[in-house]
Amino acid sequence: MTQHEESAQRADDQQSVPAPAAADGTVDGDRPEGPISAAIIAAGVGAAALGLFTTLAEASKGVADWLQWNDQVGPLSGKTIMAVIVWLVSWVVLHTVFRTKEQESGRALTVALVLIGLGVLGTFPTFFQLFAPE
Repeated sequence: MTQHEESAQRADDQQSVPAPAAADGTVDGDRPEGPISAAIIAAGVGAAALGLFTTLAEASKGVADWLQWNDQVGPLSGKTIMAVIVWLVSWVVLHTVFRTKEQESGRALTVALVLIGLGVLGTFPTFFQLFAPE
């Protein structure tokens, strides 16, 4: 056997040995994508929350007044702060649920893009003005 064949054989032998499993059941260097998916979906939830608060503030004078936490900024102050709170809470909850899961980040991205689309729709004046009282 030539020296090149021996080194190729050693490389094949090393590749066939499975990596040791970590304490949480994952293979060393291979971590679950659940936390990544949680962060991606939480971003979508936050965007959807901003669209929802924007539409609700236009639809209801009471909600708009409640969201006006700063007189110089108007209801935008409450909308954005509440959207950030929803984003953070959803991130913590989703991270807790998905932290050890083998969640596909591609599916999480699809969910997040749909939620972001709904959030953007909710912030367009032509959409949220449909809900304005006459």
